[in-house]
Amino acid sequence: MESLLVKESPLLLPLNKEKTVYDGFITVQERDFRIRILLPPDHQLKLAKLQCCWQLKQLLCGYGHIVKQRLHHSPDLVSFVLELKTVLEVALKCRPECRSIPPPQYYSQLIIEMEDLGWDKLVSIDTEFRTLRLRAEDSSGRQHIVTVKLKPKHPVEAPWCSADLPVPLAMTWTPQSSLGHVHTQFLLLLESLAEFWAVLDEIDEKTWVLEPEKPSRADTMRRIAIANNVSIKVEVDTQHPKMLPECYILVIIANFSSLRLAFICMCLISVILQNLRDVLEIEFPSPATHEKSSFSAECGICYAYRLESAIPDQVCNDPRCGQPFHQACLYEWLRGLPSSRQSFNIVFGECPYCSKPITVKMSTQKP
Repeated sequence: MESLLVKESPLLLPLNKEKTVYDGFITVQERDFRIRILLPPDHQLKLAKLQCCWQLKQLLCGYGHIVKQRLHHSPDLVSFVLELKTVLEVALKCRPECRSIPPPQYYSQLIIEMEDLGWDKLVSIDTEFRTLRLRAEDSSGRQHIVTVKLKPKHPVEAPWCSADLPVPLAMTWTPQSSLGHVHTQFLLLLESLAEFWAVLDEIDEKTWVLEPEKPSRADTMRRIAIANNVSIKVEVDTQHPKMLPECYILVIIANFSSLRLAFICMCLISVILQNLRDVLEIEFPSPATHEKSSFSAECGICYAYRLESAIPDQVCNDPRCGQPFHQACLYEWLRGLPSSRQSFNIVFGECPYCSKPITVKMSTQKP
């Protein structure tokens, strides 16, 4: 039987005497795809039909018009198959998740490892049995999830791991390692961050946190409400969470000028909140004493509290006004006024509400 030879691919064999039906495989990046090509009686490629396995259909999704174009312009079947191979190579590069199917040993090894680890640790697994989400509980009862993406040659190849953490998730891996080793290393890392999360949990519980709106375990910053139009931004060190944090005051200076001197006297005390209470000589508003709406003043330009993830952090320095603005809103407003002047990325102008002098600096990076 006459066959169609294609470089780096198995045979495409005609299935009938008329040679209008060819069946076989095309190999791309060490992966075989089953294809069948149906030709019309006159063997014109532009009227041919391509049938393929479901994996190939999924891979070619979005490339249908290109395949049809190649059919119309290829002089013969061999040329078309080579063109199809090129299209598939591009598609595979754009979709790295489309990889070869692991051998049976991969699945048996995965089952053994999960039985050793415990099925109760498995949160979910994808349909290809490559991406697993494993749960872990630290000594304080916090629940955490680590996502593990296995390679086709598991356990020879190290998996890719990710989790909601404030530090990189670095795993030690050898060909003898297993999911149990991943889980154990993840637990050790969680314990090293226990004190860090305890500090942030106390801040979240006992103060009104303005930013981030929904803190994750990876967040190291908290913006804490002190009073109306007054807040403090705290950056907690993951390695030394109870030491002196990076702090930024967002405040009307006329009302809180003493805060600048107070921070000079800040010393290293064991608990951040107590440290801040002693230095600022205040009690932080908390959910038990205040409504959060007391600190959610809307921007005087866009009339919204949140602009994407930003909240109003620019305030008119005149204590009789004190109107808050989003930094981006105030910057664009002042730039549009003919009376304003700009020096580099700082704009000098008048407050939209009281016409007193006001300045704003547009920075691409927040402090």
